[in-house]
Amino acid sequence: MASFFSDFGLMWYLEELNKKEFVKFKEFLKQEILQLRLKQISWTKVKKASREDLANLLLKHYEEKQAWDMTFKIFQKMNRKDLIERAGREIAGHSKLYQAHLKKKLTHDYARKFNIKAQDLFKQKFTQDDCDRFENLLVSKATGKKPHMVFLQGVAGIGKSLMLTKLMLAWSEGIVFQNKFSYIFYFCCQDVKQLKRASLAELISREWPNASAPTAEILSQPEKLLFIIDSLEVMECNMSERESELCDNCTEKQPVSLLLSSLLRRKMLPESSFLISATPETFEKMEDRIECTNVKIITGFNENNIKMYFRSLFQDKNRTLEAFSLVRENEQLFNVCQVPVLCWMVATCIKKEIEKGRDPVFICRRTTSLYTTHIFNLFTPQNAQYPSKKSQDQLQGLCSLAAEGMWTDTFVFSEEALRRNGILDSDIPTLLDRRILERSKESESCYIFLHPSLQEVCAAVFYLLKSHLDHPSQDVKSVEALLFTFLKKAKVQWIFLGCFLFGLLHESEQEKLEMFFGHQLSQEIKHQLYQCLETISVNEELQEQIDGMKLFYCLFEMEDEAFLMQAMNCMEQINFVAKDYSDVIVAAYCLKHCSTLKKLSFSTQNILSEEQEHSYTEKLLICWHHMCSVLISSKDIHVLQVKDTNLNETAFWVLYNHLKYPSCTLKVLVVNNVTFLCDNHLFFELIQNQRLQHLNLSLTFLSHSDVKLLCDVLNQAECNIEKLMIAACNLSPDDCKVFASVLISSKMLKHLNLSSNNLDKGISSLCKALCHPDCILKHLVLANCSLSEQCWDYLSEVVRRNKTLSHLDISSNDLKDEGLKVLCGALTLPDSGLISLSVRHCLITTSGCQDLAEVLRHNQNLRSLQVSNNKIEDAGVKLLCDAIKQPNCHLENIGLEACELTGACCKDLASAFVHCKTLWGINLLENALDHSGLVVLFEALKQQKCTLHVLGLRITDFDKETQEFLIAEEEKNPYLSILSNV
Repeated sequence: MASFFSDFGLMWYLEELNKKEFVKFKEFLKQEILQLRLKQISWTKVKKASREDLANLLLKHYEEKQAWDMTFKIFQKMNRKDLIERAGREIAGHSKLYQAHLKKKLTHDYARKFNIKAQDLFKQKFTQDDCDRFENLLVSKATGKKPHMVFLQGVAGIGKSLMLTKLMLAWSEGIVFQNKFSYIFYFCCQDVKQLKRASLAELISREWPNASAPTAEILSQPEKLLFIIDSLEVMECNMSERESELCDNCTEKQPVSLLLSSLLRRKMLPESSFLISATPETFEKMEDRIECTNVKIITGFNENNIKMYFRSLFQDKNRTLEAFSLVRENEQLFNVCQVPVLCWMVATCIKKEIEKGRDPVFICRRTTSLYTTHIFNLFTPQNAQYPSKKSQDQLQGLCSLAAEGMWTDTFVFSEEALRRNGILDSDIPTLLDRRILERSKESESCYIFLHPSLQEVCAAVFYLLKSHLDHPSQDVKSVEALLFTFLKKAKVQWIFLGCFLFGLLHESEQEKLEMFFGHQLSQEIKHQLYQCLETISVNEELQEQIDGMKLFYCLFEMEDEAFLMQAMNCMEQINFVAKDYSDVIVAAYCLKHCSTLKKLSFSTQNILSEEQEHSYTEKLLICWHHMCSVLISSKDIHVLQVKDTNLNETAFWVLYNHLKYPSCTLKVLVVNNVTFLCDNHLFFELIQNQRLQHLNLSLTFLSHSDVKLLCDVLNQAECNIEKLMIAACNLSPDDCKVFASVLISSKMLKHLNLSSNNLDKGISSLCKALCHPDCILKHLVLANCSLSEQCWDYLSEVVRRNKTLSHLDISSNDLKDEGLKVLCGALTLPDSGLISLSVRHCLITTSGCQDLAEVLRHNQNLRSLQVSNNKIEDAGVKLLCDAIKQPNCHLENIGLEACELTGACCKDLASAFVHCKTLWGINLLENALDHSGLVVLFEALKQQKCTLHVLGLRITDFDKETQEFLIAEEEKNPYLSILSNV
């Protein structure tokens, strides 16, 4: 069926208008075009046009959707709702057609994907619980009628795709979401990725039953669309594009990663709803970039399911109990068994060991051990001790294929890829029978590993057998590159790869590999991995990038205490997030061997706050004790950050006792978004540690009584805290009075950050204390504190009277030009001591720059001025530059990011660069500077008088020619650093 817009067309709808209405339509059309500033159509042609001519003119000059949107808008103004309703009915007809097509597709293609017979899928009856579960997926935590953006996270193979398929089947049968969505479109990222470039209209057309998808009417009601985006982890899509790079045109071809970013970041079809599935690692990487209305965690087998599966496989009750106990006692193996296909693998492997008369305890030692045992069993005949040469070659080919796939983000392999890695066509049936490979869900002639973790272990085995230089693909990198990529989480698809690599170095795994392949393996790889860790130890920046939890799991799998101690003592700083009991076990195993740590940052989320059964709690607390022991064993640990954590009373006591230990030398304590489920007096007692100089409680809720306890500590003579950060702690104006007493009495506090708290009416008492002669504060941050008009007089008085305050940050408050004038009145005084002022996001305009310019002319102390994200414009910059050139101005650094500047201001900036003898840095990011303007700037930078050496530009913001120009200029000037050039 062709689109009804094609069948009936605009002309059909215009024919329904009488002569008077048609004239009226043309008048409204003219207004609409002017109002939307659209490409003009000749008014003479419009006036003379017949209904058919006008329809053709509209479709010729505008996109189909835009033409229809305007038409329906005008019909609304003309009160011809009957025509709009008629179109709605036609669209509904297409919806029914699509539903029928989707049901047929699901019960044929998708049944094959999940090894379910089509007739069985038809027979399945959805229960009320099923329907409620599907409907609840789109129950939003957010208030209001915001379109849904729900993220389903779960490990690979847990059943996310199957759940989404069942949901679509329920919708296609008319059971769920009938009044909510007219269409549900499913995009599998594995499939979409192959397209390279596409438009949204094209993706929709691919899902339509025939070649003539009615994309215009489908997209005309975006609020009635649900897009399901499955397996987001396979896309090279990090959602980091700038807003200006995103696309809002549904018919425009884009790289598919950019297309998905535009959808998920609500640039395109912001009214539509989305269900996104991905692995937890992908969600973690993107959660700050996608505004989700809800997050659902998809779990697989629970303890009872696993036990039932073992019972069905073993049948004998004692054997079942023996096998299940081995799995339950190994937390990492138990987690693996939550994935149904891996539960089958684990249970089958244990069963075979028992049948061979071996003790299965040894293969359950570590996860790597079970995986390798399972794979070697697949390739060794039932009664044979050794594999055949053919089996060895087949596994070696699989390992080569797996390594190529890991480096190229490929999980679906063509027959050509198999051949390239030494797998013969005749080998494929054998590999399918052994269930190491299976046919792809997308194509009969493509293949995937039974589970991605099997691909990862095979890829790790490759590195034990061969050098990356021997691989047929140049994409496969060295073992050192593998380790750094894994530890820095540069590839979110790599879940176990590094762990398996370390696990394979255990003595028992080496023996298994040598027995299977019939030759001794090189021991060089262990030395290479240690060299990598030594490289990390001397590179502070690299240590910051390392995910501590990934490193812990690698060392845990290796189970080599001597290597573990060497590795842990390469680390001076560690950052990790423990999300479950297994993570705590592994972190404790590693941290208790650490003695060189200087900085530790961690989160345990809710693990140590939940009530557990007694035996479980006891083990958890022992591990927690080992984790905290690093605060004593590392004699030079100075910085501790605890974030996003809830601690019950027992867990807090363990931490408390370690922090109170005499040898604990902590100087910086950061407690962000932490809840102590105990008496808060204990926590504030910790702060009395005389060595503590920096306390950061940002994002941690503080009640008024908590603030009093904190200030009691700060007021004590023995307290040495110089820097206090309590941003976003839910402080109230009343709390300002308590802090005021600290500002007067403390002889140590020099830095106070109160940003992102609602302090408006409390500012008066705070400022009164700041004006007190005993106040020694130097650095004050009041950004985003809901400050109102009367606050500027109080702060102006502080600037006049306080002789120690050198930095003031009042960004993200409604300062406006009027408030700025008040503040500048104090800043222009010759004895103003302020060195740094930040007024970013303060609604300042060009007019306000006149007052800032006066400050720059008269204030010889001001060194840094941050006015980014204000509507300064070129005229405002001219005022500032004229002042910067004056001899009294000693400004060193100015921030002008996102100030609506163009290339026209570059001449003024260039002049300032040359004439100001102190200016060394300027931030010009997010401004529409052009090539010719940049040429002017760089000519000024070549002048001998110019002292500027930090220029804030993002090279990728410009066209290719300008990018080359900027790179060349930076290379010519060894003293120049262009910020954000990546």
